[in-house]
Amino acid sequence: MIDVFFDGKCGLCSREIEYYRRIANDGIFRWHDIAQDPSPLNKFKIPQSIALRLLHLRDENGQWHIGADAFLVIWTKLERWNYLAIFLKLPGIKHLARLCYNTFAHYRFNRLEHCQIAFKKELMMQKSGINHN
Repeated sequence: MIDVFFDGKCGLCSREIEYYRRIANDGIFRWHDIAQDPSPLNKFKIPQSIALRLLHLRDENGQWHIGADAFLVIWTKLERWNYLAIFLKLPGIKHLARLCYNTFAHYRFNRLEHCQIAFKKELMMQKSGINHN
């Protein structure tokens, strides 16, 4: 199974993931709304604020794919979307896709209150020396 860790409190993110859930074949993905429940991240020692910043995906081989690369894995497994994945894997195109996604993700993270709360919580835990996992 492919584990997808997404921000369910982000309206755009949750609508997009819900669409993927509807069209994906059963038994391919496990979807984790880490805004509501960050506990699935604990065994990987990934802070919630880091996972809220960029889409995180762990493939069936245990490899991590983050940001635009995570979307490429998802699209590769979805009918009709796999053509977009093939196109975006092209040199230059992939770099541009990463740049666009990272710009959007940074903007989104800085504007969403729950992301900022998670980020400040992580900072406070680091300053106090608390191990969050």
